[in-house]
Amino acid sequence: PVPTISWRKVNGHNPSKARLRKSQAVLEIPNVQLEDAGMYECKAENSRGRNVFRGQLQVYTYPHWVEKLNDTQLDSGEQLRWECKATGKPRPTYRWLKNGVPLWPQSRIEMVNGVLMIHSVNLSDAGMYQCLAENKYGTVYASAELKILASAPTFPLNQRKKTIIITKGQEVVIECKPQASPKPTITWKKGDKALRESKR
Repeated sequence: PVPTISWRKVNGHNPSKARLRKSQAVLEIPNVQLEDAGMYECKAENSRGRNVFRGQLQVYTYPHWVEKLNDTQLDSGEQLRWECKATGKPRPTYRWLKNGVPLWPQSRIEMVNGVLMIHSVNLSDAGMYQCLAENKYGTVYASAELKILASAPTFPLNQRKKTIIITKGQEVVIECKPQASPKPTITWKKGDKALRESKR
């Protein structure tokens, strides 16, 4: 006799959107998502007995960004750490480009699982960077610019006072705030002699 047919998802519930057609012989899952993946079982039975067929549904997706890059400004000598993060099935792999040219690990440059690290950046590291996340279904791109600040110390005009007049016994504050990149080391002299710290 004509068998009755039933479907079930092994180790889970049938997707709520699933439809059965042709006397339940056909299981349809519209708009398949990652969570629909799994083992499905079709059972057919009549008065003479029953038989079961199982099939594995695997769902693949192209890469999708979870975390992108941001434009970054660093002082010369600082460390850059950029992270690209994408989801996808199969899990995406990552590649890096600098100004459109593939970037490879070097003495100062590390690339591991979507993380790019450049130790002690200098002016030669400035430029446009791209991170590529790819699997066999597609590739997505993320871009950011790295700017390196490098300038010799200069003093703003309002700090260039020649004379400070102060009443004896009061406290005097003389500021030394040069604009410089990287951060400069600062020393003080009185006349030609280096100043040393004291109680005053």
